[in-house]
Order: sequence, then structure tokens, then C-alpha cells
Amino acid sequence: MSKTTLAVRGAFLDFTDDPWKAAGRQQDTARFLADGLLVIEDGIIKDFGPYEQMAQRWHSLPERQITHIPGRLILPGFIDAHAHVPQTRVLGKFGNQLLGWLENYIFPEEIKYADRNYARLGTRHFFDNLLASGTTTCQAFTTSSPVATEEFFEEASRRNMRVIGGLTGIDRNAPVAFMDSAENFYRDSERLIQTYHNRGRNLYAITPRFAYGASSELLGACEQLKSKYPDCWINTHISENPSEIHGVLASHPGCSDYLSVYERYNLVGQKFSGGHGVWLSNDEFARIAAAGAAIVFCPVSNLFLGSGLFRLGRATDPACRVKVAFGTDVGGGNRFSMLNVLDEAYKVGMCNSTMLDGSVNPALQDLAEAERNKLSPYRAFWSITLGGAEALCLEDKLGNFLPDKEADFVVLDWTAGPLGMSWHQSLTLGEDGLSSLEQAAQVLFSMMTLGDDRNVDETWIAGKRAYKKAAPEPSLSAVRQK
Repeated sequence: MSKTTLAVRGAFLDFTDDPWKAAGRQQDTARFLADGLLVIEDGIIKDFGPYEQMAQRWHSLPERQITHIPGRLILPGFIDAHAHVPQTRVLGKFGNQLLGWLENYIFPEEIKYADRNYARLGTRHFFDNLLASGTTTCQAFTTSSPVATEEFFEEASRRNMRVIGGLTGIDRNAPVAFMDSAENFYRDSERLIQTYHNRGRNLYAITPRFAYGASSELLGACEQLKSKYPDCWINTHISENPSEIHGVLASHPGCSDYLSVYERYNLVGQKFSGGHGVWLSNDEFARIAAAGAAIVFCPVSNLFLGSGLFRLGRATDPACRVKVAFGTDVGGGNRFSMLNVLDEAYKVGMCNSTMLDGSVNPALQDLAEAERNKLSPYRAFWSITLGGAEALCLEDKLGNFLPDKEADFVVLDWTAGPLGMSWHQSLTLGEDGLSSLEQAAQVLFSMMTLGDDRNVDETWIAGKRAYKKAAPEPSLSAVRQK
């Protein structure tokens, strides 16, 4: 069978290294092509480079197989490393911190996902929102119902999206109708692993929801599953909220901190990721780093639920560097857009930087950590592309435009978004558009602090356009002028 080859021409930006390692030369970790060509063969990147060179190398490729996207900036697809599929319908619920919010809004909604039709429609809406936000890969929680997990993987397969997910285990501190036994969790998880893991672009995560909702029996079942299926991921929560942490330590006697609960059951390692990590101690950060595990920073949710300010500067300490991905945490997070995640992450970092600058209280001074909290456009967009892929152990598949990686990417319109943004960008760029890495970085910073999902013009999955923003409706004044 002959292979399908196509190409996309436009302005591209991706990353080849970690900007936190580059000190004053963060721009050296990024690669910008004002006029580039991405060649794709059966959904996989075959070649990439400046258009003039690539046009000679691929002169036999018919013009009809080249899609030219002018006036836009093309990046690798965004990676949302922590989201909850069955919370799509309950975004923006008012007035609670974590535990009360779960009890009043989330558990009652997630129980409904035991109904296949309800789960199917909600899951479709979830993926529609991801694509409209430029997100091409997610790691997601479903519910304690196997039906919800089946619908998650089936819908992802229909769209050919790279996803990580799994049955959510919980057997305490939740409504009776929502909990399930450790035995059932093990049995259903094993069936789902055998059905979906490594089938197409599906990857399975053994998923204890959080230690507060997990008995020793349930965590023991997770340990058995990980031992039997060692190439599976582990996805959970950690140290999100002070009340939750107190509950965890009371529920798991003999554990000195939140992380030690998961360590007791041999769950912390290369493919482990814990969402939030707001209240981790320095010792926990060091142990996570040593294990090669990851934390997922969810600033929109942490602010919306009042959970606290994640110490990004501590997590990126070169002496004990933790892998960090970013996530929306929909629906604790009230946005699907990773651009909004970066906006809030920037603000969290600036607050933490101020608290550490030592000008008011010299005892708090840590200028190196303060600097690492600052989210430049290089650090920001690396974190939701190549950095997110590295944190989830997917860097061999995703994250930049290197050959042999999967051709998932997002096309950004820097003139779209809230009123006034196009005027702001015209001052930044003039009439010639993007011509340098510095300009591209300025545009990206503007999109992450001023923009939102309206800046996403197209989203491509495995070399095929999966989303195109609709043309805006004509204004009433424009209609009258006609």
C-alpha cells in the first residue's frame, strides 16, 4: 500500500531543549522558521526545515499536496496533562474549596457517567473543547464506572488522538453510589488495560483518584496492576489542599507525608504524575525528582478553588529538578485553553517571585528560586509542548517537529482574541508579520496573557486538520453598510 505524503508551509516555532537549563540564553532552546515546510507521511513527521531548502529536497511533491498557512504561527500541539472528562458539564461552580466542591457538585455529576449515552455525549463535548483550544494530547481522569473509561478511549480513537487515561479508583470518602471495591477496580482495570492500552494511540494509566479516597486495599490493587503491567502510567492527585492532606495522613497511619503513601505501594517512578503538588515539602520535591516522577501544575484550578500557589521555582531547582507538566484540571479549572493556563501560571509565578525577593523580609530571600518562578514565553510554551511530553514520558512521540514524531500541531492567529488584541499585535509587528524569533516570542507572550481559545485557528491531528475556527459572524454595522 502506498504511503500518503503531504506538507504544510508556514511560520513554525518549536523547542529542542529545556529553557530552565539555559539561564540567560533561553532563546537558544527554541527554533523559529519564518517560512518553513513540514513534510508528513501517514501522520508521522518525515522532514522539516526552511522552505527554500525543503522545496529543493521535495521538488517532486505536487503543489496540491502542500497546504500553505500564511499569517499564522504553527506550534506542536498543546499537551494538557491533567483534566477530568466527566466534569465538562459542571464548570464554574461557585463557592467551595476542594472537598466541599467534590461533595456538592462533582461526585453527583460523575455518577451520571455510568449511563453510556450520558457519558458518550459528555465525552464528545470534552474532545470538541480540547481541539478548539489547540490541545492535541491529554492525560485524563474518567470516573469509577468502566463505561466512562470505555467512552473516553473510543472517542479518542475515533479522532485518532494521543491520550492517557484509566478507570478512576475510589473506595472511601465519596458517595456510596460512586465508590467501588478494590477487587472490582482490579478486575475492571485489567480488562480495560487489555482492551485499550497501546491500541492505536491509546495509553492506559492506573488511576487511584487520590490517597484521600483510597484504602490500603485499593492502593495495593494499583501496586499489583503496575507490577503486572509495568509499561502503564500512574495518574493521581497529590497535596492539592490542606484539608485533603490532613485527611490523607489520618487515613494512612505511619505515612509521614502525602508522597509516602504512594511510595509505600511502589507507585512513584518514571510514569507517575501527581496533579497539583501545591503543598509539597522540599523533601517531597527531592524524592519525586530522584524517582523521575512528575508533577502537573494546574494554576487555573488552584486559584479557582483557593488551593494555593504552586512553587514552580522550587520544582525547577537544578539541584533536584522535578519534571513538570501543565494541566487545565477541568472542571476545577474553569477553562479548557492551555493559553489561559499559561496566563494564570505566569501570575502565580510573579506572586511567588515577589514573596522570595527578600526586600521586605531578608529571611525569605531566595533570588534563584524567585527567578525560576518567572514564566517567560520560552518556558511557558516549552512546558505545554516538549516539556509536557517529557514529563509524561512521551518525548519520543510528541513535543516538537523532529522527524519520526507524530504530526500533531496547532495553528495560532495572533490577531484574534479579545478586543484590542489585534491593535496591540500590529504595534508589535508592523505590517510584515513575524520575521524573527524575538518577535515570535513577543507574540506568544501576548497570546498567553491577552488571548484565549479564539487565538486557535486550526488544530491538526496526525497530519489531518481536525478543527478549523468558524469565520466570525458579520457585525450589525457591517450588514447595514452593505
